[in-house]
Amino acid sequence: MEAVHFAAQLNLPQWLLSAGFLRDLVWDRLHQQTPQEPPQESSNQLNDIDLIYFDPDELSEAQEKIYEAQLKLWSPHLPWSVKNQARMHIRNQDEPYMSCEHAMSFWPECETAVGVHFSEPDNQFIWVAPFGLDSLFSLALTHNTKRDISLFNARVTQKSWLTRYPKLILR
Repeated sequence: MEAVHFAAQLNLPQWLLSAGFLRDLVWDRLHQQTPQEPPQESSNQLNDIDLIYFDPDELSEAQEKIYEAQLKLWSPHLPWSVKNQARMHIRNQDEPYMSCEHAMSFWPECETAVGVHFSEPDNQFIWVAPFGLDSLFSLALTHNTKRDISLFNARVTQKSWLTRYPKLILR
């Protein structure tokens, strides 16, 4: 909730806490593991809190760093990573994305493509998941066919998901 609170304070367009931050929280719970603390020496620690947003009018990476710096000022103990999905198509060599949800539909694993936004006026969480939530909660790990399988395989190996989460099923 602390991360949600600070993310909301930036009031970014289409902001979502997303990716490994949420995926790992779900998998930790389903594996009856304690959620990981901020990074230390272990590679199994929380790498970052992924905050994404969509602003096609400001595509500079420098602006993302300004938002990260503000978040680190408010919560220096949290490892923030801020990315404007309106510019990520350039890095990924895709056609321009139309929204955060559209950008997420290109992420290498379907279960990573999940985000949550807190709507203060409604006092509720809004989930965004272009592939749905079923496979995430059923402990699947699915290659997104929009990305090369070698990228997926490299990430599975690099992140040691099958060791850290032995109940995962590759699809």
